[in-house]
Amino acid sequence: MRRILNFSSGPATLPPSVLEEASRGVLEIAGSGMSILEVSHRGGVYEDIHRRARAGCLKAMGLSPEAYTVLFLGGGASQQFAMVPMNFLRPGASADYVDGGEWGARAAKEARLFGGVRIAASSEAARHAELPRDFRWDPGAAYAHVTTNNTIEGTQMRFLPEAPTPLVVDASSDFLGHTMDWGRASLVYAGAQKNAGPAGVTIVVARKSFLERARTDVPTMLSYAVHAQADSLYNTPPVFPVYVLSLVLEWVEAQGGTAALGARNERKAALVYAALDAHPDVYEPAVARPADRSWMNITWRLRDPRREEAFLKGAAARGMQGLKGHRSVGGLRASVYNAFPEEGCAALAQYLAEFARGV
Repeated sequence: MRRILNFSSGPATLPPSVLEEASRGVLEIAGSGMSILEVSHRGGVYEDIHRRARAGCLKAMGLSPEAYTVLFLGGGASQQFAMVPMNFLRPGASADYVDGGEWGARAAKEARLFGGVRIAASSEAARHAELPRDFRWDPGAAYAHVTTNNTIEGTQMRFLPEAPTPLVVDASSDFLGHTMDWGRASLVYAGAQKNAGPAGVTIVVARKSFLERARTDVPTMLSYAVHAQADSLYNTPPVFPVYVLSLVLEWVEAQGGTAALGARNERKAALVYAALDAHPDVYEPAVARPADRSWMNITWRLRDPRREEAFLKGAAARGMQGLKGHRSVGGLRASVYNAFPEEGCAALAQYLAEFARGV
């Protein structure tokens, strides 16, 4: 099987062992005589997968099943932009949002449809080329919302700030990418397609006591309370994506958990950043401050943008795809999520050096 180096921002690379096991499950799952695509979500085969995936999420995040629950929803992180305020932002109330880039700004925009929004910190003045700092929280806010990794701009918050109100976290693009104190969060959401599985399932991990505050006067399918009460089985869940998620979570554990993945992700990113920094006359990293640089999405520009096409052509000839930057900012981007191989980052670093030397 031919495998390219997929630097796409998502859907992203999955572990080969997971792909192999999932391909067997597509033919037949657990001796059932059926494909995973055919089994009932009310049957024992899927119920076991569902249970293991929920337990695996909490274990990987270091959270207690007594305090937290896991929901598997549709709609991606973009649906969560609306679900969070719809469920927790009551009339007359406001919420704090941190604007660290495009996705945080979109989340705040959706929240304004349901109530007041305060921007507690922003990096807009720096064109989001650094992390927001100087958080100014409202102790009376319904909740505080942060985005840990900014896929477009290439910054990453590898810590959770302490807020005086329940903390809601969009962790879509660095989910399980390193160790985090998830116990500070009241609700975490992540689309699976970057670090945890295929497109089609959104992981929501929530503190049970926080869910008790959720409004019940919202449409059924957009109600956290409804999904939590039904153990995320109110309707047919995204069966196949949850199955692949369960396999990825087993892979995460086999790798040594998030601590081991974090160490490897740091090494991977360091290879590429070192190559960029070694040739400042050719490359301009989008994020100058090393502490703010994402380990997941490495963004840069060529000093001479006319050479971009040649760079991408040379990358494609070396089996590297997905290096074009987001359409809203241009430039170049290498997304190197959890399952992306370390040797792939070494290959990119080598190509960056060769391109800079005109080889």
